[in-house]
Amino acid sequence: MSILPPCDASDLETFEHPLAARYASRAMVRLLSPMYRMKVWRRLWVALAESEAELGLPITPAQLEELRATQDAVDLDAIARFEASLRHDVMAAIYAWGEQAPQARPIIHLGATSCFVTDNGDLLICREAFALLRRRLLDVIAALGRFAAQWQDQPCLGFTHFQPAQPTTVGKRATLWIQDLLLDLEDLDHMLRTTPVRGIKGVTGTQASFLELFDGDGGQVQALEARFCAKVGVPTIAVAGQTATRKLEDRLGQVLCGIAASASKFACDLRLLQHLKEVEEPFEKQQIGSSAMPYKRNPMRSERINSLGRFVLGLMPSTYQTSATQWLERTLDDSAHRRLTMSQGLMAVDAILVLYRNIASGLVVYPKMIEARLRGELPFMAAEVMLMEAVKRGGDRQDLHERFRLAALEAGRRIKQEGRPNELLSLLAADPAWAMTEAELAALLDPVRFTGCAGDQVRRFLAGEVAASLAGHRPGDEAAVRV
Repeated sequence: MSILPPCDASDLETFEHPLAARYASRAMVRLLSPMYRMKVWRRLWVALAESEAELGLPITPAQLEELRATQDAVDLDAIARFEASLRHDVMAAIYAWGEQAPQARPIIHLGATSCFVTDNGDLLICREAFALLRRRLLDVIAALGRFAAQWQDQPCLGFTHFQPAQPTTVGKRATLWIQDLLLDLEDLDHMLRTTPVRGIKGVTGTQASFLELFDGDGGQVQALEARFCAKVGVPTIAVAGQTATRKLEDRLGQVLCGIAASASKFACDLRLLQHLKEVEEPFEKQQIGSSAMPYKRNPMRSERINSLGRFVLGLMPSTYQTSATQWLERTLDDSAHRRLTMSQGLMAVDAILVLYRNIASGLVVYPKMIEARLRGELPFMAAEVMLMEAVKRGGDRQDLHERFRLAALEAGRRIKQEGRPNELLSLLAADPAWAMTEAELAALLDPVRFTGCAGDQVRRFLAGEVAASLAGHRPGDEAAVRV
């Protein structure tokens, strides 16, 4: 039996998509809103009409002025009313604008097909959305760069397979996160440079309708497309069917997946580090970690990044199924899917980067915990240093190696079976073959000497690749977005 009361029709109007209502920024939601989409469509229709008029088609200055004057006066209710009867979203938008601009009504959409606004419009909106994501990506890189610089020389235990490995530094580990984002930035910039619009291609991509308008003059058709693209500021794809190739969305989706994967790697790392009590995400004064366990400080923002990232990584590959199953010049089974995947993918990645910046700007480091864990493992890793020192004092390298191996096994047994601290140094000091006291052995274990070139690598990386990527970048206002 349902615990909900009976519903009426009004209840069906209250759903809010969590990505728009809870996670994505207002700026991204605005770009993907029905209102903004209609304004982009009208911008395209104005650019088309202006270009046609400039090339001599019978479009009057009064008609153009009426279009410009009403361009932003979008009436979504009127469009919805027309679509309910016409069952065609583009024609509904044309009819609604025609009511507002009766003089211009006869020349709106002249020679064009629906994909003139849907494809060109979607690609323009994606480009704007990618520009927003680019700013967010740079914000994250800048925040992680500051963190890496602050902790560039702080030794910490490295992990491979999440097992203790050779030491690194906290700052060097942060450069690994930045490196992934720089690769994502490179991919994103490539898409901003190379993603075209569909241009003016006509019903099946042959431009036949425009050739008719210009009385068979193909040169005028090419001039029309060139003028249109100059007005919208984006070059056209060379050839198209009724739609631009859906592989464009595959490529855009690949960038979104790349960012989601990079952010998820960071979030997973931070969740492990927070478990180790070495590095934590920000935790606000009034924040509650658990309804049942008031002492908890759960990494909820990192977990949300992983959750949203999982959504993107599962969502975007389905775009390939759309591009793989388009029939000849086009089929309409792409429409609903494209509306869902690109909008949700963009909003989810926007939300991920907002969270990422928030976390990276407020990371909390616990040096004493880091040092304690490193010192607990460092004696095992310092075998070569101690062997060399003992040989200098007259020892036999091969004999010492075997003695070290046996002592390390015994120290490990005591740690795992008896819960004792690492007693390797005391075991070695008790062996006369080493000819060193425990204090002398401990003096060899300066953590900095085991981090290699990590600190210098951080400094070179920040001064080189990171600085180049951030040249001219001004951080956005984080207060204006959701966290």
